[in-house]
Amino acid sequence: MSYRDVDVSAADALMDKYRGGLEDEIGAALAVVGLSADRAHKETAIRDDMIRVAHRVGASLRQLAEASGLGRKTVTAIVESDQARN
Repeated sequence: MSYRDVDVSAADALMDKYRGGLEDEIGAALAVVGLSADRAHKETAIRDDMIRVAHRVGASLRQLAEASGLGRKTVTAIVESDQARN
């Protein structure tokens, strides 16, 4: 796999952001934590979007809670956030 220079530069900048100027093991650990948090946020956004889509096409709150591993209150809040936008 090859990477473009712009991709490498963006990754370096993002790691530096989380490192906080630390170049030792703490800085490396902070970079991993920050990058993992970014990834988790993106995955959560995708999951929530798919919960809204599934509900719109007929999935019940119970089905969504079971499939996602979330509580019904949480699923309800996610679905209602979609209805508030429309």
